[in-house]
Amino acid sequence: MKPNTRIVMRALIAQIRETLPFGLPDAETCTGCCDGCSQKLLAYLDSELGAWEQRLDAGEQPTLGDLSRLASTGKKIYAVLKRNGLLAQDRMPAR
Repeated sequence: MKPNTRIVMRALIAQIRETLPFGLPDAETCTGCCDGCSQKLLAYLDSELGAWEQRLDAGEQPTLGDLSRLASTGKKIYAVLKRNGLLAQDRMPAR
């Protein structure tokens, strides 16, 4: 039985949107000391996710390769954001 890649793609998109800090203000995403531009990476990934959401709404059936590429991109951007201290568990509480 062939997996329903549309359902899996929507779940992957939801997981990425829940995990990464897309809603952070620009002042918080750009600390000046970083390894890769967090703002540009988040903007790029947000546009990729939006494009996939539109393609899924239009009835496109993603391939397993499409899923793999998006998951890989998400993991790489996650790693950069983690190094830059932008993930919720890495951030220091305000005092």
